[in-house]
Amino acid sequence: MGLKSVKTGTSGVVVWFTGMSGAGKSTIARALVDRLQTFAVPATMLDGDVLRLGLNSDLGFSEAERTENLRRVAHVAALFCQEGFVAVTATISPDPEHRANARRIVGENRFVEVFVDTPLDVCEKRDPKGLYKRARRGEIPQFTGIGSPYHSPQRPDITLYTQRASVDSCVDGIIEYLARVHHMSASHDDQRVA
Repeated sequence: MGLKSVKTGTSGVVVWFTGMSGAGKSTIARALVDRLQTFAVPATMLDGDVLRLGLNSDLGFSEAERTENLRRVAHVAALFCQEGFVAVTATISPDPEHRANARRIVGENRFVEVFVDTPLDVCEKRDPKGLYKRARRGEIPQFTGIGSPYHSPQRPDITLYTQRASVDSCVDGIIEYLARVHHMSASHDDQRVA
């Protein structure tokens, strides 16, 4: 699959998953890291939920705190990237400015934005943590998709449609993109995985 090209060079890459809760970000991100590691590609996952339990446990969910949360995630990802890792993040990052700021922190040529484009009704049906039900009852007032908007990326590097694509096919598409574009200049070929 051309994974050798992902491993070339001394700098890594950040694969930044964005999408609503329940879209499939963490599942695909974990599968991507597992697959890369089987090919001896140094890879790590930075899960937004896990980081909020530790590094970002002092932050709530106000707009300013969400922005700070994602700024910290981007800086940690950039550190891994500088050490030659594929740093895979799974965060909702609902605002275009959050994602643009992460791209600036990491660097244009080392940032791959992956939009997990899953409709709200599908996310609500999945609801693995029961968060949508709680949000609908008013228990989580600023929950993205219910009480707070999710702004879909206009020009993501990769778009995944999890309601009609398997986890493996999504991972295949991302790896093919990394192999093809890892040392890209500032061009954006949007790869859609059906």
